This record gives sequence, structure tokens and C-alpha cells, in this order.
Amino acid sequence: MAEPKKQIAAGSVARNKRAWHDYEIIEKVEAGLQLVGTEVKSLRNRQCDLEGAFARILDSECWLMGCKIAPYAQGGYVNHDPLRKRKLLLHKSQIKKIRTKLEQRGFTLIPLSVYFNSRGLAKVELGLARGKRQYDKRQKLHEQQAKRDLKRSFRRI
Repeated sequence: MAEPKKQIAAGSVARNKRAWHDYEIIEKVEAGLQLVGTEVKSLRNRQCDLEGAFARILDSECWLMGCKIAPYAQGGYVNHDPLRKRKLLLHKSQIKKIRTKLEQRGFTLIPLSVYFNSRGLAKVELGLARGKRQYDKRQKLHEQQAKRDLKRSFRRI
């Protein structure tokens, strides 16, 4: 008898919640991550931090910088550098499209989440974003507070 296939853990590893507060997300792009073995094992243990991470296009290749993947506990001497830059796997046409938008004033490329897809491959969701002004952030907070107050008043009725 053939052995049953090992179940692959799919799902979110890390989310960049701060990105939704600081940026207005215009467009989303899914990209693969080029990782070494101990990085994959750390991601499966959900040890990833996207705070302060960003993506850059250098020499027609896309790179993820500032993303911290913690060293694997059982990695020993073959462990990876936690803050190394990682190559993002995108098609040339996607990179070209992103580059034209990044050349426009005020756009940046930020990672929104890191996850494993249904096939068990590590993916990163990138957001083409424009920074929010301080008054935009305040206005959004006021709108959220108004919605909460309205819901609270309906519950009392």
C-alpha cells in the first residue's frame, strides 16, 4: 500500500497590520519567496515580522528587504541571516508594470502578508501603496468611532 501524503500546513504566517493604517493600498500582487531551508522551517513556526519591511526593484529583479525571519531553533551552524534580503519571484511583465507605477510620485511597495498557499509554497502579498497624511488617519479614526457609537446606540434600543 502507498503511504498517505503528508498534510501541508496552509495559511497565514504574518500580517502587516500597520500597513493598512499608514498606507492607502492601491493594488495587490502575489509573489513567491526564494528561501533557504531554515527560513521555511521558521515560517512554518510562524516566526516572521513584517514591521518596517519593504520591497525594491533592483536590476530588473524584485527584492524583499527588512523582513525579519527568526533563526530556526534547531538550525545549528547552517542557520540563515534573519535580516537578509530575499528575492521575490515575479514575471518580468509584472516587474515592469510595478516599476512604472513606482516611478510615479508617492508610490511604494510594501508586504501585506506572508502565507503558505494550498500547495505549501511560501508567498508574500505585496501592496502598491501611497502614504496617508496625518489628517486622513484622524478622519478614518473618527469615522470608525462614529460607527461604533451608532452600533452601541442600536443595541440599547
